[in-house]
Amino acid sequence: MSGATLETTVVGQAAQLAFKKLRLLMTDTTPVMRAIGVALVEEVHTRFERAVDPQGNPWKPLLPDYAAMKRGPGILRESAMRGGLMGSITFRANHESVEVGTNKIYAAVHQFGATIRPVHAPYLVFRLASYAVHALSVTIPARPYLGIGPSGERVIFEVLDDAVDRAVGPYRIGMA
Repeated sequence: MSGATLETTVVGQAAQLAFKKLRLLMTDTTPVMRAIGVALVEEVHTRFERAVDPQGNPWKPLLPDYAAMKRGPGILRESAMRGGLMGSITFRANHESVEVGTNKIYAAVHQFGATIRPVHAPYLVFRLASYAVHALSVTIPARPYLGIGPSGERVIFEVLDDAVDRAVGPYRIGMA
């Protein structure tokens, strides 16, 4: 996934214990990793809908003049085949890991923020509301959508807990 991908290591003791138990119970953990991938993609979609980062902090709001002229969900939230960033979030899973990300070329700009400067002109020109803007640069603030926060950790733990339950019957490994 070339657009934006973050690597996160699970460090919670309860989740690590669940992974260890799962490896002892199953020869192939790929189905569980797929379930984690599906759950994490849903987590990212929820963040887009709520406009928050993985820790639950709100994204920086749009500039009022831009927000006033904006129609529809925009480049971040468009879905279906035309798909914006939210619609492009996918995962790749194998027996030992899950990757969640996107191949959209502008993905990193929204995850990390960026400053755009003109390349072939003295300034950038664009329209806001009913007037033209000439700028030496434009800064797009970071609006992180990838990563694992507290709710993502709970989701991973619940998937693992369910997998252990299915493998050995009802048994609670307990979340620390």
